[in-house]
Amino acid sequence: MTEQTLFIVKPDAVSRNLTGKILARFERKGFKILKLKMFTFTQEQAENFYGVHKDKPFFGDLVSFITSGSVVAAVMQGNNAIATTRIMVGATKSFEAAPGSIRGDFGLGFTDNIIHASDSQESFEHESRVAFE
Repeated sequence: MTEQTLFIVKPDAVSRNLTGKILARFERKGFKILKLKMFTFTQEQAENFYGVHKDKPFFGDLVSFITSGSVVAAVMQGNNAIATTRIMVGATKSFEAAPGSIRGDFGLGFTDNIIHASDSQESFEHESRVAFE
């Protein structure tokens, strides 16, 4: 099933010059990049983007980190894009992510975990609106 998804290359990956390597993995997998944008989240955008986590203890850290530098947002299309992207990205905690996954190969921690990927169609719709507004 062809679908679209969003991923965000986070400030730690952008500052470490990993954006091209990350994008290349998705292109090699056969995904088509439909939209690509580099920007810095405002406080308001970040709080809206991560709103689902607003009552969790790590919400402030998420917002602080995602606003700390430039990010690259991408909307991609391909077969089972959401599930496949989540597998390629790896576990949220980089130290638990499998070798070969993006976080397993490049991530350094929990918040500074290189990349965000939408986890559902609903998340994709909300997150892509925020990122590409």
